[in-house]
Amino acid sequence: MNGGRGLGQSVVRSVRSVRVLGAVRGLQGLRAALRQRRTDAWGLPARGAERARVPGPVGEAEPLPGGGIVRFARSELRISVSVGGTVFWGWDGAEPLPSYALAGEPPEPDARARLEPDTDGGWRVVSERVTVAVSRHGAVEIRTPGGVLLRRDLPPRWWQPVAGGPARWVQRSEVPADARFFGLGGRASGPRLRNGTYALWNTDPKGGFSTGDDPLYLTMPVQFVVSDAGTHLAFHDNTWEGRVTLAEGEEGAGSGHDRPGTSEVRMAGGPLRCWVVVGTPARVLHGWAALTGAPALPPAWALGPQHARWGFGSAREVRRVVAGYRERGLPLSAVHLDIDHYDEHRVFTVDRERFPDLPGLAAELREQGVRLVSIVDPAVKAEPGNPVYDSGVGAGAFVRDPRGQEVRGVVWPGECAYPDFTDPGAREWWGGLYEERLGQGFSGFWHDMNEPVSFAPFGDMTLPRSARHALEGRGGDHREAHNVYGLAMARAGYEGLRRLRPDERPFLFTRSGWAGMQRYGGTWSGDVSTGWPGLRASLSLVLGLGLCGVPYSGPDVGGFDGSPSPELYLRWFQLGAWLPLFRTHAAIDAGRREPWEFGPEVLEHARAALVERERLRPYFVTLAQLARLTGAPYVRPVWWGVPEDRALRDCEDAFLLGDALLVAPVLTRGADRRAVRLPRGRWYDTATERVYEGPGQVLLDAPQSRIPVLARAGAVLPVRGEDGALELEAWAPAAGRTGGGLVVRDRGDGWEPAEVERYSTRLVEGRVVVERVTDVGVEVVRDLRVRVRGG
Repeated sequence: MNGGRGLGQSVVRSVRSVRVLGAVRGLQGLRAALRQRRTDAWGLPARGAERARVPGPVGEAEPLPGGGIVRFARSELRISVSVGGTVFWGWDGAEPLPSYALAGEPPEPDARARLEPDTDGGWRVVSERVTVAVSRHGAVEIRTPGGVLLRRDLPPRWWQPVAGGPARWVQRSEVPADARFFGLGGRASGPRLRNGTYALWNTDPKGGFSTGDDPLYLTMPVQFVVSDAGTHLAFHDNTWEGRVTLAEGEEGAGSGHDRPGTSEVRMAGGPLRCWVVVGTPARVLHGWAALTGAPALPPAWALGPQHARWGFGSAREVRRVVAGYRERGLPLSAVHLDIDHYDEHRVFTVDRERFPDLPGLAAELREQGVRLVSIVDPAVKAEPGNPVYDSGVGAGAFVRDPRGQEVRGVVWPGECAYPDFTDPGAREWWGGLYEERLGQGFSGFWHDMNEPVSFAPFGDMTLPRSARHALEGRGGDHREAHNVYGLAMARAGYEGLRRLRPDERPFLFTRSGWAGMQRYGGTWSGDVSTGWPGLRASLSLVLGLGLCGVPYSGPDVGGFDGSPSPELYLRWFQLGAWLPLFRTHAAIDAGRREPWEFGPEVLEHARAALVERERLRPYFVTLAQLARLTGAPYVRPVWWGVPEDRALRDCEDAFLLGDALLVAPVLTRGADRRAVRLPRGRWYDTATERVYEGPGQVLLDAPQSRIPVLARAGAVLPVRGEDGALELEAWAPAAGRTGGGLVVRDRGDGWEPAEVERYSTRLVEGRVVVERVTDVGVEVVRDLRVRVRGG
């Protein structure tokens, strides 16, 4: 999690690094690491002497629609408030664009709001949903319309090299004493981010990770802050390397003073600009999606169970595994092929000896309802005669160093070159390569090793910081491009697939990414370590990423790098069945992950989890559609609807699946009961239909056969009936209360617009009545079977 890793952890990291390099040309990795250091030694100018700077006292101001410009003695600040209440501020000419995070043009400013004088020589912008106050020394306060403080950003400080070059900066902020921090991308120690320092540099942790490891593959400068005063998201739009130091506040006892929570963002360069979105959690993520783009909609089959393994080895083994699922009556939607299906690990190739007819295998599996998904790594074997490399050279697609030489690193194929995905031409070239994958019969893609990785026995496993990138024509180096490399690769793949198969929704998920990556697909945990801490980290990652706007994610069920016990595997499997991406996966030397490999009892309980997942497939389809329409994640913290409930803010071992269900996974060894904290309202145990009243804590049975799942009273959710047809499951509302739910039907894997159906529940003379809500009123549900539970 935090800075200051112990000696033991450093030793473990070294062992992991040796293990990785032992598998792939360790000597080449050592040479690449030394070459990287030499390149940076002459490619990056020394910073030399620096001059510190702060804004200084306020001077004049220039009102503009939505805000204006406040000029200080040594800096200027631009403020803009949009019609929806989203706030932008940028120092020293920093504008919203260019930005890798934004989906398009920035939102229109609210013409009704303008800069006006405030007290004590400051300025303010008053809008319908937020008030922004700027002090005479450059502090920026975000307040509710009623004047309650949500966030106070203190005057920033810059360190400018005297000889010229990018300035590094620090921005300190204060939040209410009761506030809790979430977000910052994929953090194994979350979802609540406690006191400590969190790095902003996408990183392969060298072989595996657990709850104490930071950073990981996917970092974002996105803070989601929840307090009694309200909820807000703060995004520092800067792709450079940085770190965020968080400290929760403390409320004063009796007449004592409150100590506010604090955040300190330090960046090694780049613009100082920030977006703030305020409101309820649902409104905040709706505004965030409007700013950074609607989440990509996965095809319906990608919401089913998926099976991956590094080391299938042959088409025969793939057929054996798929047959094993079918013979045991286990649902399966997809099989993922890892790097071992490539010819000598070279991307966009096939080992013809082990997979002599891959298109035939794909067609055979598709007839059984199983799709093939291909891994895609960015590194291209730098070997003349390799068609992908030769075409990349011809397209001028590869990253170069300051002297114009091709940057080389070492990955699975050996010495490799790296496409510059920040170059539009390189993205177009790369997107066209997926035609080969589609021709092989693949239906989806997972991007791996795209932090990007270059194996090294010491230091960063990435490219030289001095490596040059196009950055959409602006030009720059890897210090600015590193964190968006995976995001830009996802864009290249997604746009290429849209061109190649315009009538089909692409299925793509990526190990690395950045703010806005949801436009192109989802993500997964990466190489989470096998063990109970890894299981807990899996849930943390999914919850935290959802609050950063990435709703589709999931872990490697069972862990990546070890052999789980039957109990651990089953509990991980039961958790995975309730997460958006439900995928088993393991390293080549970590054993199998098929449910029948763990004994007949595990197989029986895993089958129950799979059957329930398939029964709820229509609900997952609805959640996916609603995520695209509203930005709301499928998996939500239990405080989602009641962020003012402080006890729920500290609950990290349960989650809401949509509005209807509360899931309480078992995260500790040997547990057959567990405490669950409930939000307010009535809840039904879905296994026993026993009633519980919230808010409060209850103790629920958690036998090996299942984990506790509760349904909200009054909820309506779509499910598959026993005949496979769509039906409605309605949970009885409490007396005197009503309920309801939303349904979006599966219209195939194309681009048909979503049609949201609304349903309501109420009690009439002790009987549960379910009705469809239309623009003209309510009507009896005639086209769907309705099953009432809990009544």
